[in-house]
Amino acid sequence: MFEFMNDGARRRDDWQHRLVRLGFIWGAWTLVGLFFASQIYFYLSRTEWRVSVARALAWQLIAVYLFAVATPLVLWLARRFPFERFHWRRNLAIHFFAGLAISAAWGAGHVALDTWFSGGLTKLTAANLARRIFFSLDKELLVYWLLVLASHASNYYQRYREGELRASQAQLQALKMQLHPHFLFNALHSISALVHKDPDAADKMIARLGDFLRLTLDTAATQEVALRQELNFLNCYLEIERIRFHDRLTTRLRVDPQTLNCRVPNLILQPIVENAIRHGIAPRSAPGHVEVRAERQGGMLRLQVRDNGPGLPAEPAPRLKGDGGVGLANTRARLTQLYGAAYRFELANAPEGGAVVTLEIPFQSPEEKPDAARPARLRDVSREPLFSK
Repeated sequence: MFEFMNDGARRRDDWQHRLVRLGFIWGAWTLVGLFFASQIYFYLSRTEWRVSVARALAWQLIAVYLFAVATPLVLWLARRFPFERFHWRRNLAIHFFAGLAISAAWGAGHVALDTWFSGGLTKLTAANLARRIFFSLDKELLVYWLLVLASHASNYYQRYREGELRASQAQLQALKMQLHPHFLFNALHSISALVHKDPDAADKMIARLGDFLRLTLDTAATQEVALRQELNFLNCYLEIERIRFHDRLTTRLRVDPQTLNCRVPNLILQPIVENAIRHGIAPRSAPGHVEVRAERQGGMLRLQVRDNGPGLPAEPAPRLKGDGGVGLANTRARLTQLYGAAYRFELANAPEGGAVVTLEIPFQSPEEKPDAARPARLRDVSREPLFSK
């Protein structure tokens, strides 16, 4: 039943696309006919063969509609027999004879139409018709080849855009796949440090790592997920790090409930939090704290990751410049690929101490469109299940 509904929806989309295309074709030719009609009217108005506006419109609109009727056929021939590397000679021959046939039909229709509107249809003979079709064949062939070239230009542009899209998606996928090994190597290093020291903790870390991998495999080909799902990924990672650091690490997630369905880049928070733990918590023996906040600011989603570590050094460091490791560098690259310039990514010292990473991206939710900012009610979801596994 579902497949039948999908087929029906695809057929409706195909018909809508065809109707739009036909409407564009007839609309374009109508504009051409109106232009020709104005020329005929003003040119003949200064001669003894002057015509009325209605007659000029009927004359030229019927003439261009002969082109419009055959335009879908010409476009189909252009798509069916393109000038490609291996078949261009055969396809050129097909277009040569098809162009002659269609242009001759156009010529016959236009000669008959011009003769009828000028009042000499009864005087038209077969020989005269053939002669006039031959002399008008150059103009008809010009229209045919212009349509063929326009079709080829449109097809090549569409292929170019599709190629750009595929290249962009491939680059995004490559950037995301770099994050997975980066996280895995760090997690495995943490597990190896506990295998002999605390086997039970190492076993728990392996179990949490398995949960994380199962979640990531479910969305391996997805560039964006709901924030709810992204926080579930993050919780799996934080459980691994809490086991690793024991009482030295506490975490807190403060999330505005209205942001949970917002679309965010897949695995965008984990490398930022990992960076905060590595630079703000790991080097110290004192207890550390990492807080993740999510709230809506007008049409933007603001994500913040804070730590209570030593903060950023006074002199610019690799961490501040954005090239301090695979995680943050890939985060910037992915954001640029997904949002262009419509995002903010900032790493700075927090006023109360430590470092804070601020990320703002367009608010995208399936339920609502971005509107004016509303007061955010943040909820601590550090220990809440965001969705069932």
